[in-house]
Amino acid sequence: MLTVYGDSQSGNCYKIKLLLSLMGRPHRWKHVDILAGQTREPKFLARNLNGKIPVLELPDGRTLAESNAILYYLAQGSAWLPDDSFERARVLQWQCFEQYSHEPYIAVARYIQHYLGLPEERRAEYQAKQAGGHKALEVMNNHLATQDWFAADGYSIADISLYAYTHVAPEGGFDLQPYTHINAWLERVAQHPRHVQMQDIPRADHDDRMPS
Repeated sequence: MLTVYGDSQSGNCYKIKLLLSLMGRPHRWKHVDILAGQTREPKFLARNLNGKIPVLELPDGRTLAESNAILYYLAQGSAWLPDDSFERARVLQWQCFEQYSHEPYIAVARYIQHYLGLPEERRAEYQAKQAGGHKALEVMNNHLATQDWFAADGYSIADISLYAYTHVAPEGGFDLQPYTHINAWLERVAQHPRHVQMQDIPRADHDDRMPS
């Protein structure tokens, strides 16, 4: 069985949880407490030297890090990753956009506000993230003005990558109300019968915590 090490309230980890739910794939979820420093412990670093979540562990013990790489691996041979080489490249295009033009602003602002409680010493950094986040949202909104999805003319891992932090962007201070096309897309994503909301996933229970 697949094992995922992560925090389901992290957008990067939620991507994996969402895809596994959509695919109906059984898995174990091991909660990793980043604020308690568990990603810096030797047992975790043995799985990912970069000390970040999520990490996917295969039944044979091999591990894979980086959320979009994990999505790409899991989605191969499924409807969530197109067969056509150009459409696959479009999926990667939007996943690169998510990592370089979206996540550094929206995810970081959310982390400062939602995880850390917006401490005064990071307020200037938080404010500095707002312009870049809105620029990314504007790019997405303009694309969705003429397209229902981000690639392949259908729901794909490109949408999962962008949905993860976009749907909780208000937790980082981003008002989504003006982005009408994004809001319509968010509704389309959530309508899938196997959709799972981040807020509905328990962060951890006594049985799924990563052993220290």
